Formats: sequence, structure tokens, C-alpha cells
Amino acid sequence: MSGLNLTPPVICLVTDRRRLTDPVLGDGIESLLCLIERAAHTGIDLIQIRESDLEDRVLEDVVRRAVVLTSATSTRVVVNDRVDVALAAGAAGVHLKETSMLPEQVRQLAPKGWLVGRSVHHTTEAVRVATPGVVDYLVVGTVFETGSKPGQAPMGSDGLAAMVHAVEVPVLAIGGVTVDRARLVGQSGAAGLAAIAEFAEAGHRLDVVVKNIRLKFDTGRSELL
Repeated sequence: MSGLNLTPPVICLVTDRRRLTDPVLGDGIESLLCLIERAAHTGIDLIQIRESDLEDRVLEDVVRRAVVLTSATSTRVVVNDRVDVALAAGAAGVHLKETSMLPEQVRQLAPKGWLVGRSVHHTTEAVRVATPGVVDYLVVGTVFETGSKPGQAPMGSDGLAAMVHAVEVPVLAIGGVTVDRARLVGQSGAAGLAAIAEFAEAGHRLDVVVKNIRLKFDTGRSELL
């Protein structure tokens, strides 16, 4: 992942402004941007902007502003699915879905050093798409039970560990990831984790949440070693 700190844990915030709980700003764009700025200053490594309901022009403006807000930090901003918006807004890369453009096609369009991530749900899919030098990292899930995916059986920490050992690129866990479960993620050998609710609902405790995630992850990682 060129330009991204790979020292575990790699922590990724996936945005969903509808989950924000700021009592003053509510769940709007300004509240989202405030979260992004706070996240960058707490040391979160990667911010994936996933706001697919926004109009193209509005989404591009949000990404541009997020890039500016994080420019003095080590945090990198990527855009979910929208390669065109990510390129136009000066983002550090794109995060692809199963239905997105192929990673190989993105590489033909992208500037040198651009980050290309991919979501995967099964080991066979992970092995198929995780070509080093084409895909920089995988986000794997759903790992733990989560209310956002009702009825979907989680793969658990053992399934996550199997994914980690099946590919040659860094793996980030997503789905039901919390502070307490960060230890299990560390034990799996994953490079890090991604979360939505754990960060969006943290409010002004975001720095505490990030600190505790790192501590729990490092504990699990030491048990793996």
C-alpha cells in the first residue's frame, strides 16, 4: 500500500454519515467532515468515503474537502467504488466492490502510488483478486455478527485467519469489529481492521476508541507471535 503506513494495526474508518451522533451538527455533511478531521488527528490510517447516495458533484466536493482536512497528517482518503470521483477529487485511491471496475483496469487509469483496495467475502474470491502490485489490500468480512448484516453468518476469527494465510496482500477485517474484538483480529494475523459504527458513534471519545483498539490489537498480535 504505497503511501500508507503498513505497521499493524492499519485502522480504517468507513464513513456513513447517517450513523453520526453529533448533537449539534447531526448526520449531515459538515458532521461527516468533522469526523474525518478528528479521525486524521487521532492517527486513523485510512478513511474510506462511502456515501453512495450523494449526487456526483456533492460527493466530489466532500472528497476534495476531506483530502484538504487530512493533508497535514499521515491519513489517506480513498473513495468507495467511484474511480472517477476519486481521481477528480485528488483522493489517494479507491476501494472496489465486487461489482466495481476490475483492479487491473483501475491500474491503467491511476497515477503511480495510488491505493487500490478490494472487498471480498470468500477465500476463493480473495485468491482470485489479490494480485500483489495490482491490489494493495483486501477488506474481508463479515467477520463478526453485526446488526448491519442481519441473517448473514459471520466467518469468525478462524475464517479471517484462513483468508490471511490464503493471500499475499494485507487483510483488514470488517463486520462487527469493536474495541474488544480487536484482540481477536490481531490474533488472526490480519494487518488491521475497518469499522463504521465503532467510529461513527464514538463522538468525542474517538481518540480513546482508537487508542484502545491499538492496545487490544497489539495484545492479540503478541499472542500470535
